[in-house]
Amino acid sequence: MPRLLITLGLILVAIGVLWPWLTKLGLGRLPGDIVIERENFRFYFPITTSILISLILSLLFWLFCR
Repeated sequence: MPRLLITLGLILVAIGVLWPWLTKLGLGRLPGDIVIERENFRFYFPITTSILISLILSLLFWLFCR
């Protein structure tokens, strides 16, 4: 359990450090991401980005567990 938590923590730190470069790639503004903007309200639901990240993480976990 401690090993898993340390690994997840390191992954989150890596994502946080790489975030400025990830946003330049267009991650988070893919077709299929839902954005609703009103005068004083903005709703953002990145469904396509979530699916893409889920697929990539599933592939990585599958490769590491083999």
